[in-house]
Amino acid sequence: MDTDVVIVGAGPTGLVLAIDLARRGVRAVLVEKGEGLFPGSRGKGIQPRSLEVLDDLGVLPAIRAASSLYPRMLGWEGTERLAEWDMLKRSEPSEQVPYANTLLIPQSRTQELLYERLTELGGDVRFGTALTGLRRSEDGVEADLSTGETLRAAYLVAADGGRSTIRKALGIGMTGETVDPRPMLVADVRLSPDTIVDRGNWHIWLKAPGGAVALCPLPGSDRFQLIAASEDETAAVDTSPEAVRALLTARTPLTEADVVEVLWASDFRARAAMADRFRAGRVFLAGDAAHVHSPAGGQGLNTSIQDAYNLGWKLGQVLRHGAPPALLDSYESERMPVAADVLGISTRIHRASSDGANAQRGEEVQQLMLGYRDSALAVETREGLPQGALQAGDRAPDGPCGEGRLFDLFRGPHFTLLAVGVPLPASASEQVRTARLAGYEAYGRGLFLIRPDGYVGWAGETTDGLDAYLAAVGAPVPAWAAV
Repeated sequence: MDTDVVIVGAGPTGLVLAIDLARRGVRAVLVEKGEGLFPGSRGKGIQPRSLEVLDDLGVLPAIRAASSLYPRMLGWEGTERLAEWDMLKRSEPSEQVPYANTLLIPQSRTQELLYERLTELGGDVRFGTALTGLRRSEDGVEADLSTGETLRAAYLVAADGGRSTIRKALGIGMTGETVDPRPMLVADVRLSPDTIVDRGNWHIWLKAPGGAVALCPLPGSDRFQLIAASEDETAAVDTSPEAVRALLTARTPLTEADVVEVLWASDFRARAAMADRFRAGRVFLAGDAAHVHSPAGGQGLNTSIQDAYNLGWKLGQVLRHGAPPALLDSYESERMPVAADVLGISTRIHRASSDGANAQRGEEVQQLMLGYRDSALAVETREGLPQGALQAGDRAPDGPCGEGRLFDLFRGPHFTLLAVGVPLPASASEQVRTARLAGYEAYGRGLFLIRPDGYVGWAGETTDGLDAYLAAVGAPVPAWAAV
């Protein structure tokens, strides 16, 4: 093989996957048909669960430095200021949830920081390179590139967006619905500092002539993200700088002189759809190639990051640690139900907000409650657990551990065996780190094997059955000392 994995598409999904594989010593080639990274702000919110992922991948400090909390919404009618409100519920960090609030950062900046991290790890990224052909066999894939090169790899991951050419070439259908038939414009604009639109609020004109308009200040710059709806379902959206300026001056109090520059613009119609399969042999669909969302609730980019994080450790275990290839079946079985649930959340929020309701987004958009209890990789051997107890398949909470935190212990491409209120088995390996807590209410009592993606994979009172689980995920250890 020329490489282990070919990743198509250098968006957040492809970059996160490439980072995860690079730190596992898995060879990957990331190809992107564009000449560079995506330039716009499109997916601008990073939810708490995604922040935990970025913490593990070593990107969080840079993300936090380049981001901010979401500003309060400010309603307008013409030049008149109306009410203010928080679109996103504010929460205080806790021992279990250290990153409690969604951060505002334009997608372009997120991708820049992910790319910098991948470069640090020696990742292979090829811009201006499109996939032109794909052949599959039982042993691997052959990917033809626009450069004339053919790469042979064990697996290929399609992270090439909602219009995925790979998904279409594989004949995988996309089932969904139009969430809102009205065409939408999204753009990044620079505004004069002397306008009535300040950087302290997210401004919205719900009753603007022709359709609602919102301007959200983007951190670290003088840019705003513009989102504008059209009341005419048949209208064609003009994304030229002149048309964007004209829209702003027609629907808001801004003048043409107030709009210093239109940096990027695109059009879309809110749609919710999911691929009928997330896998075809040695090819996997991830991110928008597997599911597309309404932008309401900020779920698309974050669900895509979770796809990559789920798939990365499994590819690593199969390719580097001899895990049975059947481990990869769990990618589709775990991520499809999650994607379906999140699509429902996005659609409900969009439709609830379409009538102008100032609905606040709460815990349902933070993705902290998502889990895999129904997965074959969630093995719970304890009995008689109280209602609300942490179980196999749940997100593993953070908390104090010695002089540091549990997340410090979990960080890295390994499993962690955590003993809470029970003796710690004596045997371990490079793949399985161990730690003991005398007690911690968030976990209850027992042994907890934390997967590399931060979910409880196995839980028990003793090590009975743990060896079989570890063998199934390619992380066998010498016989455990009796507990």
